[in-house]
Amino acid sequence: MAQMDREIFDYNRFKNRHSVGCFGGLCPSEHSTGDPSKQRLGSITKVGHPRIRVLFVEMAWRMVQFQPDYKPIKRWYPVLTGTNKALKRKAIVAVARQLLVDIWRLRTGRITAQELGLVMCN
Repeated sequence: MAQMDREIFDYNRFKNRHSVGCFGGLCPSEHSTGDPSKQRLGSITKVGHPRIRVLFVEMAWRMVQFQPDYKPIKRWYPVLTGTNKALKRKAIVAVARQLLVDIWRLRTGRITAQELGLVMCN
């Protein structure tokens, strides 16, 4: 957490969850035409902060083991414990993106750890 706080520094500079995800380089690229129904999301852009991206992907893998009641982990658990490596990578990026947004929400007082299903230890 200390490294994450040093990298991000001020959580209040982000206005919404999309800007937080983009800062971490965990948002998908978008291929779309003028028609709203023709929107297609691609792989992550990697435009953001590389250390944040690596840190949160590693944190997400640790969450699978140590925080199994965290909602995104519950949602992606069958994929994360499966055998398909490509799906595991996609799932862990999705968990890392949600974790980044949830930690932003925690640090700015929008939600509590209990509401997220996190067990905080001292």
